[in-house]
Amino acid sequence: MMKKAVILANGMPPAKSVFRFLEKSGYDFLICADGGANSAYKLRLLPNVIIGDFDSVNQAVLEFYKPDTEIIKISRQNDTDVEKCLKYCIKHGIADIILLGVTGDRLDHSYCNLGIILKYFNKLKIKIIHQKSVLSAHTGNVMFTTFKGETISLYGFDKKTKIQSNGLKFPLKNVPLPFGERESTSNVAIKDKIKLTVNGGKIFIVREYKVVSENGFLKLY
Repeated sequence: MMKKAVILANGMPPAKSVFRFLEKSGYDFLICADGGANSAYKLRLLPNVIIGDFDSVNQAVLEFYKPDTEIIKISRQNDTDVEKCLKYCIKHGIADIILLGVTGDRLDHSYCNLGIILKYFNKLKIKIIHQKSVLSAHTGNVMFTTFKGETISLYGFDKKTKIQSNGLKFPLKNVPLPFGERESTSNVAIKDKIKLTVNGGKIFIVREYKVVSENGFLKLY
């Protein structure tokens, strides 16, 4: 069985109910990226590991967690703290990751963390949950369960990547969605199964967190 983990970064944290849902879905290993430990402390969560250069975490929080949590300081600056956590996951055979707190009040951090999904695409299965949305990257043949009426958005990056869809209100007929030119924002499911064929590259799919969580779709998606 694929090992699963949640990585909590220093951005806007989710409600505690998100952690409860993820734990029930098998994501019961919590890694905090530096200042993400501050959010874990406020939410009364116990991280398994805290990783970073520790320029953001409150030292009192580190002291609080020292007895029960593995604390790994990595000072090198060529990796972000989230990447340090992802490399920990690769080393320890954890391949299915949910990123939380990776979006917030800084666009550069948010943009960087979206790019990280693509950077580690061939090594890790990564999703981002942020407020009302779940984002993941895909290529090849993609099929997932939904219900009629769910809002689903698709984003590509270049003209080489072609997308064919079945089950969406606004169908894509082997067309590209180059960034800055065309996108499929707020498309709508008209079937209970969505089928996509993505050739020549990767795309982002953004779905409704409420739909995914309330219907147990995360394990199928």
